[in-house]
Amino acid sequence: MIPTHRKPTPPGKILMEEFLIPLGLSQSEFVKHLGGTWTQPKLSALINGTRAITEDIALDLADALGTSPEFWIGLQSDVNLWEAAQKRRKIKRISPKVARVSRSRRRSLRSV
Repeated sequence: MIPTHRKPTPPGKILMEEFLIPLGLSQSEFVKHLGGTWTQPKLSALINGTRAITEDIALDLADALGTSPEFWIGLQSDVNLWEAAQKRRKIKRISPKVARVSRSRRRSLRSV
């Protein structure tokens, strides 16, 4: 559920505060562990909230931290939805109309 009174906690902040700090890992150490396409600027941008979690990033974080990719995608999705909701205008909900049914249609419905 997306909070309505505040922006959801960004995934990068959760990564830093709930994983890297408790594990005693620096950003540099984590980048070395991840390897591949990971760089210090990439991780820093993620932690600072200037880079979004992609599917590939979610898979890497899930592997390294023993979580699921859906966890990371869900956190990013919450932030994205909250930001989109702040920018859009609310659309009035459609109210159902009472349907008019012709006599012939009522007769055919009764015979079913």
